Amino acid sequence: MPLELKNRQVVQCQGKLKLFVGGLIVGSFIHLSVCVNPLRVKSGFGSSTSETGKGKSKISGKHIRHGYHLVKGQSSHAMEDYVVAQFKHVGDSELGLFAIFDGHLGHSVPDYLQSHLFDNILKEPDFWTHPESAIRKGYELTDGKILEKAADLGRGGSTAVTAILINGERLVVANVGDSRAVICKNGVAKQLSVDHEPIKEKQTIESKGGFVSNLPGDVPRVDGQLAVARAFGDRSLKVHLSSEPYVVEESVDSETQFLILASDGLWKVMSNQEAVDSIKSVKDPQTAAKHLTEEAVSKKSKDDISCIAKVQREWDGTSPNNAGKGAPVGTPGGELRVTAPVEGLGS
Repeated sequence: MPLELKNRQVVQCQGKLKLFVGGLIVGSFIHLSVCVNPLRVKSGFGSSTSETGKGKSKISGKHIRHGYHLVKGQSSHAMEDYVVAQFKHVGDSELGLFAIFDGHLGHSVPDYLQSHLFDNILKEPDFWTHPESAIRKGYELTDGKILEKAADLGRGGSTAVTAILINGERLVVANVGDSRAVICKNGVAKQLSVDHEPIKEKQTIESKGGFVSNLPGDVPRVDGQLAVARAFGDRSLKVHLSSEPYVVEESVDSETQFLILASDGLWKVMSNQEAVDSIKSVKDPQTAAKHLTEEAVSKKSKDDISCIAKVQREWDGTSPNNAGKGAPVGTPGGELRVTAPVEGLGS
């Protein structure tokens, strides 16, 4: 039975301390009823094999919605995927903060990223004028802190894909590792992130004294261990690894339908266009996220799978892109869907 509580209470639920910000607590996830409240989802601490939920925000006549769904893979260890889906007011602006952190060799590093990465980015003085630069600095600062705390956080690491939606109109995506961001415009999938595969960065890794293994039946690995060339943490490999993110800014206009963020458990079995085609006719964000994870499982994905799906934006006709034009092209009823599947699928 869900627990109905007053705003901003701290409650103990199945031995885990939760901050309640308005809505219903079901299992280990918070379902938000107030559009500006944060949703930070932590996976890997419950007995359930899947979790699901959704959230929304409304600013200046723009309605933004998202859904998420997480499914544990077939590995023997606990799920190591962490998700952030948060709407945050800063002055007269609003930010949508979305991320998937796909941990490996433990959950301490993705847990730290969930709590600190966006805060470090937003503290950069040049965030509003040069968000790409601020994101690079925030990634570097956060990785440095993780390495300093290696004695406490352990020897593991994490990939990351982050998306910051500024006032519903500017989208800045960054990533390290193989979690991916894909945007759909006029029905066509466009990858906004880069898969940082060891084989693609072999020359750089070797110039630092490392090597890339390529054994039969296995994927290429840095020093025979890690299947990505860029990641947070991994102190023992860091001399041969990079945590520098790939960063790109994309406008959200009348051609934009949705954005997908997902870890590699999805992308190992689905192409960018297949993922887009799979959910472009699904209206509900939560249903879209669940559908994507189920599709990946049906295609024999064995990894953990997480999805923040259908970060949907609905125009009310007041947008500059919409003024005097009615509904945007290809979006019935003036709905612009920006979809984001999120969650780490093991590295």
